[in-house]
Order: sequence, then structure tokens, then C-alpha cells
Amino acid sequence: MKRVTTILILSFLSVNVWAQTPLLSNYGFRLGLTASPTIGWVKPEQGKTNSVSLGFSYGLIGDFNFAPNYSFSTALTITTINGKSTEVNVPPYYANNTPGNTVPVAYDLKYKLQYVELPLTVKLKTLKEDGKRWYGQFGLSNAFNISAKQDATQSSGKVGNNQNISDHTKFYRGGLLIGAGGEFDISGNTSILAGLTFNNGFTNITNDDNRDTRNHFITLNFGLFF
Repeated sequence: MKRVTTILILSFLSVNVWAQTPLLSNYGFRLGLTASPTIGWVKPEQGKTNSVSLGFSYGLIGDFNFAPNYSFSTALTITTINGKSTEVNVPPYYANNTPGNTVPVAYDLKYKLQYVELPLTVKLKTLKEDGKRWYGQFGLSNAFNISAKQDATQSSGKVGNNQNISDHTKFYRGGLLIGAGGEFDISGNTSILAGLTFNNGFTNITNDDNRDTRNHFITLNFGLFF
């Protein structure tokens, strides 16, 4: 009787483990690489947006799968956000303390900003079918400035060429991130990611109290999960 009971218990445990294995395979941590172009623009409150500019983002991506269809998704990337604008009385080209300097001066600017980006997002996924699944993503973008350059032109000509504006640029940039895309299996646990993300900056990127300038960008996401 004891032998039969032992066999039944072991059989039940074996079936239970086998039944749970497909579910457990959906959990865990996935790490990958990304290299993606960005399309950025600058939106000043006191001025106008001129045109979009191309940039680039590259680094690590990671998904923490806490349920079959839900992941906490993050990354560690170097992201370039470029953009063009026209703004008035822009330091360091315009000196507010110059005697008699009261006439507003307009500048055509090109921002060339580089950040270390650490997004914190939630990714919602469909069930995998034929080696592919779709996802939607939403969360907070956190970026820390590591390089700030600018070209500047006014009516008299160029006044700044690749000018270092780190002292006039805020270190932290916050934004809301929303995106969608798909993952496609290619071999074993390896899959390709492709998608589109909109990063809506909501913090002033300048240190000037008289200006409120924000930058935004769209990323054409390409990644490889291992």
C-alpha cells in the first residue's frame, strides 16, 4: 500500500511539473541589444519649431516577464536627440546684462543633445502564434545629459558652431513613452524586435528661467533578444 501511495504521489508531482513547464518558460529575464534611428524636434514655448533632425540610439534592452503576457521593460542606451528651432534672446549668444541691449534678437538654433536613457515601462504582449507576438508599451522616460552642442545663426550670420551649451542645459530630462511593435522568433530563444515609439518630453531642457524649451522624438525600434 505504501508503495502504491508513493507511486501515485510521484506521478502526481511529475504531471504537475510537466503542466507548469510551458507557463514557467514565459517568465524570467530577457536581455538584448538595440540600435535604432531617432527623429527629433524641439518645441520652444517662446519661439517656433523649424524642422526635424535625425539622431541615433543604441545600447541594452531588457524585459522582466512577471506574467505570461506582461513585462516590466527597461533599457540602458545612449540616445541622441537633435532638432531645430527659432528662439529669442538665447544665451550664451545674447547677454542680458549688456547696457542698452533691450532689442529682442532671434536665433536659428540646431540642438545636438546626447543622453544616457533609462526608461521604466510596462509592456503588454499578445499570445505567441507562429513564432510572433505583438506588444504595446507605456511608461516613463528618464534621461541624463552627457553632451550638449548647438549651432546658432542670427541675421548678422553664424554666431555659434558646435557651441558647447552644457552649462545652459538641464542634466535631467523626463518624458512619457508610448509605443507598439512585434517580436519575431528566429532561432531558439533568439528573437527580433521591431516597433515604433513616441517619446514626449515634459521637462524644460534649458537652464534659462526666461525660456521653456522641450524636445521630443520618435524611435524606429530595432532590437535582438537572446
